[in-house]
Amino acid sequence: MASTTTRTAVDHFNLEIVDSVARISLARPERKNPLTFDSYGELRDWFRDLHYADDVGAVVLLPNKGNFSSGGDVHDIIGPLTRMSTKELLAFTRMTGDVVKAMVNCGKPVIAAVDGVCAGAGAILAMAADLRVGTPQARVAFLFNRVGLAGCDMGACALLPRIIGQGRAAELLYLGRSMTADEGLVWGFFNRVVEPADLDATAMELASKVVAGPNFANMMTKTMLAQEWSMSIEQAIEAEAQAQAICMQTKDFTRAYEAFVAKERPVFEGD
Repeated sequence: MASTTTRTAVDHFNLEIVDSVARISLARPERKNPLTFDSYGELRDWFRDLHYADDVGAVVLLPNKGNFSSGGDVHDIIGPLTRMSTKELLAFTRMTGDVVKAMVNCGKPVIAAVDGVCAGAGAILAMAADLRVGTPQARVAFLFNRVGLAGCDMGACALLPRIIGQGRAAELLYLGRSMTADEGLVWGFFNRVVEPADLDATAMELASKVVAGPNFANMMTKTMLAQEWSMSIEQAIEAEAQAQAICMQTKDFTRAYEAFVAKERPVFEGD
């Protein structure tokens, strides 16, 4: 498929492209940026399309006016769900799970910048990112059991233990309590914790370093990180051998070699 540019005309979340970094935040800060049926669907489709776009090398998920996201909107989502049939409910849960799958398979590193409330599906979005930066005020809660649901939502039982460990994930999913920023940093959920005034700049600094690297190789790294959990060691080593052999055919690999010989810093172009 021919390369494309990133779709910037969106209706149900905020989006801007800055220096090859897509900056996303959810809307309606007066309600702590909840997710709706429309924003779920648009995020899913946008991340799916991103896989084929060359003008973005990384994504930053940002808070909006002090909060990341309160999760599924109580009035726009939770209420209607109580009146749906099993078939309709399964269509909804599959659609929300597709958001995470699209993020994992988008081919671009995703950085979540978390401040304030980060709950329910909002916590899932942060979990599905590759890197996470938080503030001391960040409160991450996988609170599904507090609304009568299982903690196994949108891949939480698969992904969260990989990030913070099985026992810690079980505690959060069984109790539905908030994980503090200090816990998130010590447990490995957050890569770093900074003051709110520094959150945006820190996330963008990470994203800028990512996009300055070899974007094709970054895509391959993200792909292998997602796929190798289900592989044996032998399968993983073979998969990495094939992936690295492909990367060795890129112009960026040659650029890096030529820059090293010339004692210069390589300038990667993503091909």
